[in-house]
Amino acid sequence: MAVRSPHLYRSLRLFTLGSFALLSREVDAGAEIPFSFEEHDGGNRPLYNYRPLVGNYVDTRASRIAALPDALVALEELQREPAAAIYARAHAGGDGSDNGALVRTVLLPLLTDVAERCGGFDWDDAVFDHVYAELERSLFGSRRAYAAVAPLVGLGAGSQIDLGRGVRVRVAAAGELAASWPDAVRLLPPAFGREPDRVCVLELERPLEKAETAPPDAPAELADAVTALRLATAAPVAAGPILFERLDWRPYGIRPVLPIAATQPPGEASRLDEFRGRLGADLLARITTADDDPDLAEALDRWELSLFASEPFRSEQLRESLTALLGGSDGLWAATVRGALLLGETARDRADQLERLRALGAGEPAKPSTLDLVRRALVETLLHGDRPALVAALDESLLGLRARPTGFLTAVA
Repeated sequence: MAVRSPHLYRSLRLFTLGSFALLSREVDAGAEIPFSFEEHDGGNRPLYNYRPLVGNYVDTRASRIAALPDALVALEELQREPAAAIYARAHAGGDGSDNGALVRTVLLPLLTDVAERCGGFDWDDAVFDHVYAELERSLFGSRRAYAAVAPLVGLGAGSQIDLGRGVRVRVAAAGELAASWPDAVRLLPPAFGREPDRVCVLELERPLEKAETAPPDAPAELADAVTALRLATAAPVAAGPILFERLDWRPYGIRPVLPIAATQPPGEASRLDEFRGRLGADLLARITTADDDPDLAEALDRWELSLFASEPFRSEQLRESLTALLGGSDGLWAATVRGALLLGETARDRADQLERLRALGAGEPAKPSTLDLVRRALVETLLHGDRPALVAALDESLLGLRARPTGFLTAVA
């Protein structure tokens, strides 16, 4: 086998041999490897395959394995490899150090892969060489495949919905998280996988160039996606509370989702259809513009905080959101008039919406319909793209200088 880094090959081989010796001695002393029976179609009679659950066995002995002298030598060799820097920055290190991250992202997965393909702890040179070759391809390849997956609640979907920017909503495969992360079951939301609004995941997938030594900011990117889905569907959407990272299809890290995205607001669950999926994608593409518009960012933050607040704080957050969005220096009264014009398709619609928004401005508690008006105003503003230009166009329309800006929403969730 052609080896690119002979010193790394040798150190990892000795580490795996030493770990096999340790684990074999424990098996000989009476330790049991958990196993499962997998049923296969055998025609007239089912066939069962005995599969040792080596990963669980290795994981429970991780601290002893990491303390082996061969493990310490292997870690030194990994730290000398610039290509391994991204693994050292993983968020799965048990002790929070670079060594802890390398143990979790390189050493233990390598050991587990070799043991599983050997069917236990009977050594096979060919198996190790094959697994090591896969690791070298990941370390020294020109690109890496990064993915982050977070459980999604409050929203169901019958098919995959692409939100752009490498983000998608899809139905979770049975046991996909537990297969790579044994502790995933206790980190998932309650009843995940058993309720219609708790069967999907929010996934970020992105290629990384060889020179990139840090992963994407997945918590922030998935939080933006949650905001876009809340705006597009009015559903009580949340992700997490934990996201699971992969690098070249190997377990990489576990990170918390940002609190505002991980907390589920009250409300009735909904379903993500094709129309609202496209709307969510359009909104996600435009949410990044809030970085250049502090008033838009303030409006989005205030609206999202209102989802979790009770009265009178909820209505206060809505008033602040509407003022930042459409009022500016002119204040809330101007925001209510501009909002009614923006959202009303007919004169009667505009009058009804102005009445509700004026009631909010007068200090009355917001009704559910008023909360939805602010959501729709945010959606329309984001879809128009240029908020200051939209405000100017609304003022000109009020003066009769131009036609009312066309609304982008033809249906409301």
